[in-house]
Amino acid sequence: MKKRWISTALCAAMVAASLAGCGSKPAETAAPTTAAAASSEAADKTEAAAEDTSAAADTAEAEVTLVFAEVNPLDTIVGQTDTAFKEKVEELSGGKIKIDIQASGVLGSENDVLDTMLGGGGTIDMSRISAFALTSYGAEKSVLLSIPYTFVSRDHFWKFATSDLAPEFLMEPHDNGLGVRGLYYGEEGFRHFFTVKEIKGLEDLKGMKLRVSNDPIMNGMVNGLGANPTVVSFDELYSALQTGVVDGAEQPIANYKSNAFQEVAPNLILDGHTLGAIQVIITDEAWDKLTEEQQNILTEAGKYASEFNRKISEEAENKVLDELKAEGCNVIEVPDIKPWQDACKDIIESSTANNKELYQQILDMQ
Repeated sequence: MKKRWISTALCAAMVAASLAGCGSKPAETAAPTTAAAASSEAADKTEAAAEDTSAAADTAEAEVTLVFAEVNPLDTIVGQTDTAFKEKVEELSGGKIKIDIQASGVLGSENDVLDTMLGGGGTIDMSRISAFALTSYGAEKSVLLSIPYTFVSRDHFWKFATSDLAPEFLMEPHDNGLGVRGLYYGEEGFRHFFTVKEIKGLEDLKGMKLRVSNDPIMNGMVNGLGANPTVVSFDELYSALQTGVVDGAEQPIANYKSNAFQEVAPNLILDGHTLGAIQVIITDEAWDKLTEEQQNILTEAGKYASEFNRKISEEAENKVLDELKAEGCNVIEVPDIKPWQDACKDIIESSTANNKELYQQILDMQ
Protein backbone atom coordinates (compact mmCIF):
# COMPACT_ATOMS: atom_id res chain seq x y z
CA MET A 1 0.00 0.00 0.00
CA LYS A 2 2.77 2.37 0.91
CA LYS A 3 4.74 1.47 -2.20
CA ARG A 4 1.67 2.06 -4.38
CA TRP A 5 1.18 5.52 -2.86
CA ILE A 6 4.79 6.46 -3.45
CA SER A 7 4.60 5.23 -7.04
CA THR A 8 1.44 7.23 -7.65
CA ALA A 9 2.99 10.34 -6.17
CA LEU A 10 6.09 9.96 -8.31
CA CYS A 11 3.97 9.59 -11.47
CA ALA A 12 1.94 12.66 -10.59
CA ALA A 13 5.09 14.68 -10.03
CA MET A 14 6.55 13.57 -13.34
CA VAL A 15 3.35 14.49 -15.22
CA ALA A 16 3.23 17.90 -13.56
CA ALA A 17 6.87 18.53 -14.43
CA SER A 18 6.26 17.41 -17.99
CA LEU A 19 3.26 19.69 -18.35
CA ALA A 20 5.15 22.62 -16.90
CA GLY A 21 8.11 22.04 -19.24
CA CYS A 22 6.03 21.58 -22.38
CA GLY A 23 3.40 24.26 -21.78
CA SER A 24 5.22 27.52 -20.88
CA LYS A 25 8.62 27.63 -22.61
CA PRO A 26 7.44 27.54 -26.27
CA ALA A 27 5.11 30.47 -25.57
CA GLU A 28 7.91 32.48 -23.94
CA THR A 29 10.22 31.79 -26.94
CA ALA A 30 7.62 32.57 -29.62
CA ALA A 31 6.59 35.96 -28.23
CA PRO A 32 9.99 37.66 -28.41
CA THR A 33 10.62 36.26 -31.94
CA THR A 34 7.36 37.73 -33.28
CA ALA A 35 8.00 41.11 -31.66
CA ALA A 36 11.54 41.33 -33.03
CA ALA A 37 10.31 40.55 -36.53
CA ALA A 38 7.65 43.22 -36.31
CA SER A 39 10.14 45.72 -34.96
CA SER A 40 12.65 44.92 -37.70
CA GLU A 41 10.00 45.26 -40.39
CA ALA A 42 8.90 48.62 -39.00
CA ALA A 43 12.50 49.79 -38.90
CA ASP A 44 12.99 48.76 -42.53
CA LYS A 45 9.90 50.71 -43.57
CA THR A 46 11.06 53.77 -41.64
CA GLU A 47 14.51 53.59 -43.20
CA ALA A 48 13.02 53.17 -46.67
CA ALA A 49 10.73 56.12 -46.11
CA ALA A 50 13.67 58.20 -44.93
CA GLU A 51 15.64 57.22 -48.03
CA ASP A 52 12.71 58.18 -50.26
CA THR A 53 12.45 61.54 -48.48
CA SER A 54 16.19 62.10 -48.83
CA ALA A 55 16.07 61.18 -52.53
CA ALA A 56 13.19 63.58 -53.08
CA ALA A 57 15.14 66.30 -51.30
CA ASP A 58 18.19 65.63 -53.46
CA THR A 59 16.03 65.80 -56.59
CA ALA A 60 14.54 69.10 -55.48
CA GLU A 61 18.00 70.54 -54.75
CA ALA A 62 19.21 69.48 -58.19
CA GLU A 63 16.68 71.73 -59.94
CA VAL A 64 18.13 75.13 -60.77
CA THR A 65 17.22 78.16 -62.86
CA LEU A 66 19.95 80.38 -64.28
CA VAL A 67 19.04 83.93 -65.34
CA PHE A 68 20.69 84.71 -68.69
CA ALA A 69 20.99 88.33 -69.91
CA GLU A 70 20.97 89.21 -73.62
CA VAL A 71 21.09 92.76 -75.00
CA ASN A 72 19.77 91.84 -78.45
CA PRO A 73 16.44 90.31 -79.54
CA LEU A 74 16.13 86.54 -79.84
CA ASP A 75 15.79 86.63 -83.63
CA THR A 76 19.40 87.81 -84.03
CA ILE A 77 22.38 85.50 -84.54
CA VAL A 78 23.31 85.82 -80.89
CA GLY A 79 19.71 85.38 -79.78
CA GLN A 80 19.36 82.18 -81.78
CA THR A 81 22.65 80.94 -80.33
CA ASP A 82 21.40 81.69 -76.81
CA THR A 83 18.25 79.70 -77.53
CA ALA A 84 20.26 76.75 -78.86
CA PHE A 85 22.29 76.74 -75.64
CA LYS A 86 19.15 76.93 -73.49
CA GLU A 87 17.45 74.07 -75.30
CA LYS A 88 20.52 71.83 -75.14
CA VAL A 89 21.02 72.47 -71.41
CA GLU A 90 17.41 71.65 -70.66
CA GLU A 91 17.56 68.55 -72.87
CA LEU A 92 20.76 67.19 -71.30
CA SER A 93 19.54 67.90 -67.76
CA GLY A 94 16.08 66.45 -68.29
CA GLY A 95 14.63 69.84 -67.44
CA LYS A 96 16.43 70.02 -64.08
CA ILE A 97 18.47 73.04 -65.23
CA LYS A 98 16.43 75.85 -66.74
CA ILE A 99 17.92 78.82 -68.59
CA ASP A 100 15.78 81.94 -68.20
CA ILE A 101 16.80 84.18 -71.13
CA GLN A 102 16.00 87.85 -70.56
CA ALA A 103 16.52 89.32 -74.05
CA SER A 104 16.30 92.72 -75.75
CA GLY A 105 18.20 94.46 -72.97
CA VAL A 106 15.48 94.19 -70.32
CA LEU A 107 18.18 93.69 -67.67
CA GLY A 108 20.19 96.67 -68.89
CA SER A 109 23.04 97.41 -71.24
CA GLU A 110 26.06 95.15 -71.55
CA ASN A 111 28.01 97.27 -69.07
CA ASP A 112 25.06 97.36 -66.66
CA VAL A 113 24.84 93.58 -66.80
CA LEU A 114 28.58 93.17 -66.25
CA ASP A 115 28.53 95.58 -63.31
CA THR A 116 25.74 93.53 -61.75
CA MET A 117 27.48 90.20 -62.34
CA LEU A 118 30.88 91.37 -61.12
CA GLY A 119 29.31 93.05 -58.12
CA GLY A 120 27.76 89.79 -56.88
CA GLY A 121 24.30 89.28 -55.46
CA GLY A 122 23.19 86.56 -57.84
CA THR A 123 20.42 88.41 -59.71
CA ILE A 124 22.08 87.68 -63.09
CA ASP A 125 23.87 84.36 -63.45
CA MET A 126 24.91 84.34 -67.10
CA SER A 127 25.23 86.69 -70.03
CA ARG A 128 26.19 86.78 -73.68
CA ILE A 129 28.72 89.56 -74.09
CA SER A 130 31.00 90.97 -76.76
CA ALA A 131 34.41 89.35 -76.36
CA PHE A 132 36.01 92.74 -75.78
CA ALA A 133 33.51 93.82 -73.10
CA LEU A 134 35.80 92.71 -70.27
CA THR A 135 38.74 94.82 -71.47
CA SER A 136 37.62 97.84 -69.45
CA TYR A 137 37.59 95.59 -66.37
CA GLY A 138 41.25 94.65 -66.77
CA ALA A 139 41.06 91.51 -68.94
CA GLU A 140 44.24 92.04 -70.96
CA LYS A 141 43.96 88.94 -73.15
CA SER A 142 40.44 89.85 -74.23
CA VAL A 143 41.86 93.11 -75.58
CA LEU A 144 43.55 91.15 -78.35
CA LEU A 145 40.20 89.95 -79.71
CA SER A 146 38.97 93.49 -80.26
CA ILE A 147 42.02 94.89 -82.05
CA PRO A 148 40.91 96.26 -85.45
CA TYR A 149 41.66 94.01 -88.41
CA THR A 150 43.00 91.12 -86.29
CA PHE A 151 40.84 88.45 -87.89
CA VAL A 152 40.98 88.42 -91.67
CA SER A 153 38.11 85.96 -92.05
CA ARG A 154 35.60 83.90 -90.11
CA ASP A 155 37.77 80.81 -90.61
CA HIS A 156 40.64 82.67 -88.98
CA PHE A 157 38.51 83.41 -85.93
CA TRP A 158 37.29 79.83 -85.61
CA LYS A 159 40.84 78.52 -85.75
CA PHE A 160 41.44 80.62 -82.66
CA ALA A 161 38.13 79.73 -80.96
CA THR A 162 38.85 76.00 -81.26
CA SER A 163 42.55 76.24 -80.42
CA ASP A 164 44.39 75.51 -77.18
CA LEU A 165 44.54 79.26 -76.57
CA ALA A 166 40.77 79.70 -76.33
CA PRO A 167 40.26 78.15 -72.84
CA GLU A 168 43.11 80.33 -71.53
CA PHE A 169 41.26 83.43 -72.75
CA LEU A 170 37.90 82.24 -71.44
CA MET A 171 39.26 81.64 -67.94
CA GLU A 172 41.16 84.93 -67.72
CA PRO A 173 38.47 86.86 -65.77
CA HIS A 174 38.19 84.01 -63.27
CA ASP A 175 41.96 83.75 -62.91
CA ASN A 176 42.13 87.52 -62.38
CA GLY A 177 39.54 87.38 -59.60
CA LEU A 178 36.77 89.19 -61.47
CA GLY A 179 34.28 86.54 -60.36
CA VAL A 180 33.15 85.31 -63.79
CA ARG A 181 34.38 82.74 -66.29
CA GLY A 182 33.77 82.17 -69.99
CA LEU A 183 31.96 79.06 -71.19
CA TYR A 184 32.25 79.26 -74.97
CA TYR A 185 32.93 81.50 -77.97
CA GLY A 186 30.86 82.46 -80.97
CA GLU A 187 30.63 85.32 -83.45
CA GLU A 188 28.00 87.57 -84.96
CA GLY A 189 29.78 88.64 -88.12
CA PHE A 190 32.07 91.53 -88.91
CA ARG A 191 31.22 94.91 -87.44
CA HIS A 192 30.64 97.87 -89.78
CA PHE A 193 29.94 101.58 -89.39
CA PHE A 194 26.55 103.08 -90.25
CA THR A 195 25.62 106.75 -90.43
CA VAL A 196 22.68 109.12 -90.58
CA LYS A 197 24.14 111.15 -93.46
CA GLU A 198 25.16 109.60 -96.74
CA ILE A 199 28.83 108.67 -97.00
CA LYS A 200 31.06 107.25 -99.70
CA GLY A 201 34.22 106.31 -97.88
CA LEU A 202 36.61 106.73 -94.96
CA GLU A 203 37.15 110.44 -95.51
CA ASP A 204 33.45 111.15 -94.89
CA LEU A 205 33.72 109.90 -91.28
CA LYS A 206 36.05 112.71 -90.28
CA GLY A 207 34.53 114.95 -87.62
CA MET A 208 31.48 112.73 -87.12
CA LYS A 209 30.28 111.80 -83.64
CA LEU A 210 30.35 108.01 -83.68
CA ARG A 211 28.82 106.03 -80.87
CA VAL A 212 31.11 103.62 -79.05
CA SER A 213 30.77 101.49 -75.96
CA ASN A 214 32.91 102.40 -72.97
CA ASP A 215 35.94 100.63 -74.39
CA PRO A 216 39.46 102.04 -74.91
CA ILE A 217 40.06 100.09 -78.13
CA MET A 218 36.90 101.38 -79.76
CA ASN A 219 37.69 104.92 -78.65
CA GLY A 220 41.20 104.67 -80.08
CA MET A 221 39.96 103.22 -83.36
CA VAL A 222 37.38 105.97 -83.90
CA ASN A 223 39.96 108.63 -83.07
CA GLY A 224 42.30 107.06 -85.60
CA LEU A 225 39.62 107.28 -88.27
CA GLY A 226 39.36 111.02 -87.64
CA ALA A 227 35.94 110.87 -85.95
CA ASN A 228 34.84 111.72 -82.40
CA PRO A 229 34.05 108.73 -80.13
CA THR A 230 30.88 109.30 -78.14
CA VAL A 231 29.82 106.89 -75.40
CA VAL A 232 26.10 106.10 -75.54
CA SER A 233 24.30 103.18 -73.92
CA PHE A 234 23.13 100.62 -76.46
CA ASP A 235 19.50 100.85 -75.36
CA GLU A 236 19.62 104.62 -76.04
CA LEU A 237 21.36 104.37 -79.41
CA TYR A 238 18.26 104.50 -81.62
CA SER A 239 17.05 107.75 -80.08
CA ALA A 240 20.61 109.15 -80.07
CA LEU A 241 20.80 108.63 -83.84
CA GLN A 242 17.31 110.01 -84.30
CA THR A 243 17.95 113.19 -82.34
CA GLY A 244 21.49 113.90 -83.57
CA VAL A 245 23.30 113.11 -80.35
CA VAL A 246 25.49 110.90 -82.56
CA ASP A 247 25.99 110.81 -86.32
CA GLY A 248 26.67 107.11 -86.57
CA ALA A 249 27.68 103.92 -84.82
CA GLU A 250 28.89 100.40 -85.57
CA GLN A 251 27.37 96.96 -85.21
CA PRO A 252 27.30 93.59 -86.93
CA ILE A 253 24.87 93.54 -89.86
CA ALA A 254 22.28 91.30 -88.19
CA ASN A 255 22.12 93.51 -85.08
CA TYR A 256 21.93 96.63 -87.24
CA LYS A 257 18.73 95.37 -88.84
CA SER A 258 17.13 93.65 -85.86
CA ASN A 259 17.36 96.89 -83.86
CA ALA A 260 15.92 98.86 -86.81
CA PHE A 261 18.89 101.22 -86.95
CA GLN A 262 18.48 101.45 -90.73
CA GLU A 263 15.34 103.51 -90.08
CA VAL A 264 17.40 106.36 -88.61
CA ALA A 265 20.86 105.66 -90.05
CA PRO A 266 20.37 104.09 -93.49
CA ASN A 267 23.99 104.24 -94.71
CA LEU A 268 26.00 101.09 -94.03
CA ILE A 269 29.68 101.00 -95.01
CA LEU A 270 31.20 97.52 -95.06
CA ASP A 271 34.60 98.28 -93.53
CA GLY A 272 34.60 95.10 -91.37
CA HIS A 273 36.91 96.68 -88.79
CA THR A 274 36.39 93.98 -86.16
CA LEU A 275 34.92 90.51 -86.14
CA GLY A 276 32.08 90.49 -83.64
CA ALA A 277 33.52 87.81 -81.38
CA ILE A 278 31.18 86.90 -78.53
CA GLN A 279 31.37 84.75 -75.45
CA VAL A 280 28.96 83.51 -72.81
CA ILE A 281 30.04 84.02 -69.22
CA ILE A 282 28.75 82.72 -65.90
CA THR A 283 29.46 84.04 -62.42
CA ASP A 284 31.73 81.97 -60.21
CA GLU A 285 29.00 82.16 -57.58
CA ALA A 286 26.49 80.44 -59.86
CA TRP A 287 29.07 77.96 -61.18
CA ASP A 288 30.20 76.88 -57.73
CA LYS A 289 26.63 76.10 -56.68
CA LEU A 290 26.30 73.54 -59.46
CA THR A 291 27.22 69.90 -59.07
CA GLU A 292 30.03 68.53 -61.20
CA GLU A 293 27.43 66.81 -63.39
CA GLN A 294 25.57 70.09 -63.89
CA GLN A 295 28.80 71.90 -64.74
CA ASN A 296 29.56 69.24 -67.34
CA ILE A 297 26.11 69.73 -68.86
CA LEU A 298 26.74 73.47 -69.27
CA THR A 299 30.13 72.79 -70.82
CA GLU A 300 28.68 70.25 -73.26
CA ALA A 301 25.80 72.56 -74.19
CA GLY A 302 28.33 75.36 -74.73
CA LYS A 303 30.21 73.27 -77.30
CA TYR A 304 26.93 72.55 -79.05
CA ALA A 305 25.88 76.23 -79.08
CA SER A 306 29.29 77.30 -80.36
CA GLU A 307 29.08 74.87 -83.27
CA PHE A 308 25.48 75.96 -83.93
CA ASN A 309 26.64 79.58 -84.07
CA ARG A 310 29.39 78.69 -86.51
CA LYS A 311 26.88 77.07 -88.87
CA ILE A 312 24.30 79.85 -88.94
CA SER A 313 26.29 83.07 -88.65
CA GLU A 314 27.54 83.70 -92.19
CA GLU A 315 24.34 82.44 -93.86
CA ALA A 316 22.17 84.58 -91.57
CA GLU A 317 24.33 87.64 -92.17
CA ASN A 318 24.19 87.30 -95.95
CA LYS A 319 20.41 86.90 -95.81
CA VAL A 320 20.02 90.07 -93.74
CA LEU A 321 22.32 92.03 -96.06
CA ASP A 322 20.21 91.04 -99.07
CA GLU A 323 17.08 92.15 -97.21
CA LEU A 324 18.64 95.51 -96.34
CA LYS A 325 19.59 96.13 -99.97
CA ALA A 326 16.08 95.17 -101.11
CA GLU A 327 14.62 97.66 -98.62
CA GLY A 328 16.69 100.47 -100.05
CA CYS A 329 19.46 100.68 -97.47
CA ASN A 330 22.55 102.42 -98.87
CA VAL A 331 25.21 99.70 -98.64
CA ILE A 332 28.71 100.97 -99.42
CA GLU A 333 31.44 98.50 -100.38
CA VAL A 334 35.08 99.07 -99.37
CA PRO A 335 37.33 97.92 -102.22
CA ASP A 336 40.60 98.73 -100.43
CA ILE A 337 40.80 98.16 -96.70
CA LYS A 338 44.46 99.24 -96.32
CA PRO A 339 43.74 102.95 -95.64
CA TRP A 340 41.46 101.87 -92.79
CA GLN A 341 44.15 99.58 -91.38
CA ASP A 342 46.77 102.32 -91.62
CA ALA A 343 44.46 104.74 -89.80
CA CYS A 344 44.22 102.26 -86.91
CA LYS A 345 47.95 101.55 -86.74
CA ASP A 346 48.57 103.49 -83.51
CA ILE A 347 45.81 101.80 -81.51
CA ILE A 348 46.85 98.39 -82.83
CA GLU A 349 50.46 98.86 -81.75
CA SER A 350 49.70 100.40 -78.35
CA SER A 351 47.06 97.79 -77.48
CA THR A 352 49.27 94.81 -78.30
CA ALA A 353 52.53 96.10 -76.81
CA ASN A 354 52.20 94.07 -73.60
CA ASN A 355 51.20 90.85 -75.36
CA LYS A 356 53.13 90.89 -78.62
CA GLU A 357 53.93 87.17 -78.67
CA LEU A 358 50.38 86.13 -77.77
CA TYR A 359 48.93 88.47 -80.39
CA GLN A 360 51.31 87.10 -82.98
CA GLN A 361 50.12 83.57 -82.20
CA ILE A 362 46.58 84.69 -83.07
CA LEU A 363 47.73 86.38 -86.29
CA ASP A 364 49.62 83.25 -87.30
CA MET A 365 46.43 81.16 -87.18
CA GLN A 366 45.00 82.72 -90.36
